Amino acid sequence: MKTQTHHPQTFRALPTHSKPLDTNRLAVLFEQQIALYKSNLRSSSAEYETALKSIPLGAHSTFQSFDPYPISIASAKGAWMTDVDGRKMLDLSMGFGSMLAGHLNPEVIAELKATLDVGTLYTAPSPDSRDAAERLCRRFGIDQIRFTNSGTESTMYAIRTARAYTGKEGVVKVEGGYHGSGDAVMVSTKPPLDKAGPADSPNSVIGNASVPGESYVVPFNNIQALENVFEKHYSTIACFIVEPVLENIGIVLPDEGYLEAVRQLCDQYKIILIFDEVKTGLTAGPQGAAQRLGITPDLICMAKSIGGGIPLAAFGGKEEFMRPVTDGRMPHLGTFNGHILAMAAVRAVDKIFTPTALAKAESLNIQALTRIQEMIDIYELPAHTVGFGVKGCVTWSDTPVRNYRDYKATNFQVAELSFIWSLNHGIMTPPGLDEQWLISLAHDQAEIDFMVNDFKELAKTLRG
Repeated sequence: MKTQTHHPQTFRALPTHSKPLDTNRLAVLFEQQIALYKSNLRSSSAEYETALKSIPLGAHSTFQSFDPYPISIASAKGAWMTDVDGRKMLDLSMGFGSMLAGHLNPEVIAELKATLDVGTLYTAPSPDSRDAAERLCRRFGIDQIRFTNSGTESTMYAIRTARAYTGKEGVVKVEGGYHGSGDAVMVSTKPPLDKAGPADSPNSVIGNASVPGESYVVPFNNIQALENVFEKHYSTIACFIVEPVLENIGIVLPDEGYLEAVRQLCDQYKIILIFDEVKTGLTAGPQGAAQRLGITPDLICMAKSIGGGIPLAAFGGKEEFMRPVTDGRMPHLGTFNGHILAMAAVRAVDKIFTPTALAKAESLNIQALTRIQEMIDIYELPAHTVGFGVKGCVTWSDTPVRNYRDYKATNFQVAELSFIWSLNHGIMTPPGLDEQWLISLAHDQAEIDFMVNDFKELAKTLRG
């Protein structure tokens, strides 16, 4: 079978050769790391037990809670955090991109402090909210934008806008793709394979307590499967929502030509193309993933990196497709939309996320990916590195992951060990076995050396 080439603006390095890992050794190492975790994180354990009394799972997002208990953070600055046990930890999660500027970035803090002299919430139009909209429209190459408060809100309203514009209800999404917790997209985010159906024609596996309406699921990087769904159901399909680079199951890169073919099919069948750039956005580059990859969606969803650490999201796009908001077919409401502190953060973000600044962060990321891949080759690990912009990850497979089914075939045993290992060795990575690291403007050579050296120690330990 021919190996597919990934998009040239993305990074993937496969191992030259690899050998299997000893599963029994992995199990022993994991138990050792769990014991170390419990020994070193007694204050986090106590905080967790106290939090359980007032907070389900002890955290305000289900994703933040994991076994045996999550680490509780006391403070953060730059690229580092300090937990309640007093341990200093390198932050490679960075709020999934929300902290792209780094913790307590001076430019962001200065804008926030200045804004506190004039107000916080107006619940009315303001030159500040108009200015912020103009800045993001200019940066992302779109006509109009509306602010929201979370990525979930943005994807929810983008889909509603598409439904109102087309007068149709159907939503197509990618198997394994995550677009927040709105009902319309709580379908086949990480479905069990015994319910997911054939790989080339997946079922819509509905999430717990969700009522998505008409939904269809397709595999990523399979243009024929998408065309089959469009051809059969185009008369009732409003939109296709997709991350241009999947960042819910590691980092899954688009094949060269895939997104171009998606754009063409959406035009052919008059289906609105929505890019979910909640997690890519400015982490992909100074103008986001769409412009970097050379594809223009009809609507785009943004969050995380555009807010400098302040809760902020948005959806927008071509004026034609935003018209339902204007003419009342799709009322968009929200008391906190255009919050003045968030608008201040946009001003700071627009100032600091220059092509030069993001290029430096990306060069550090490429260095980390390349050096870690060298360790993978030296220790013959069944793994490879993948990256896009300032994000990267180690995928525990010696073959490319092009879709959800490939992801499900990766080695979750070693992924879980790697996650706990990092937490025990002073590195905060996102919860879960399939997230990616992020190199922010606050990371520098010392931080790259720290993470690479830690991976080297893990690799040596895996091989004994």
